[in-house]
Amino acid sequence: MEMGEIYMSNGAMTAAEAMEKLKQGNQRYLTATSNPGDISAHLRKVTCDEGQNPYAIIVTCSDSRVIPESIFSAGIGELFVIRVAGNVMDNHQIGSVEYAADHLGSPLVVVMGHDHCGAVGAAISSNPAGYIKYITDEIRKAIGDEKDDYRAACLNVERSVSIIRDSLNVKDGDDGLKVCGAIYHIEDGSVEFLD
Repeated sequence: MEMGEIYMSNGAMTAAEAMEKLKQGNQRYLTATSNPGDISAHLRKVTCDEGQNPYAIIVTCSDSRVIPESIFSAGIGELFVIRVAGNVMDNHQIGSVEYAADHLGSPLVVVMGHDHCGAVGAAISSNPAGYIKYITDEIRKAIGDEKDDYRAACLNVERSVSIIRDSLNVKDGDDGLKVCGAIYHIEDGSVEFLD
């Protein structure tokens, strides 16, 4: 199957419908005290027997305060989540996106950065050693000399969106896979979609 010929299983939704579902889920999250997503034994059995059909792919940071299933009021099988510090992209993350789009039929990819990101902060203000440097070097490619935390997080998201689009040959206006960026605001729980 060629990229762009996205498999759409029974019950799959369009990218626009998936985006609306994410936005509605985030609105519920803003006043929730627990995750209303379905995590029932019945759904575990159904998804075990019949497989998964996530309506969206979320590429986000590993930060413990960023929990996509809660942020979007989602349950089992609804989101295909890829987490890596600083939501940077490499071949492993791109391969995961490609798998979820081509084989699971997910029509929407959201790269969701967040404010108060430790990885972005490290790229702005320090020069870490060890394996962390691989992450901060990628973020520096996105942010250049930017010193504002929020603007740097946005630039980092924009770069990851661009890498996914270029790597998987996703064109704006295609009826297939849609890729967009977002910023999660830790303090109030809101998601700001950048596209």
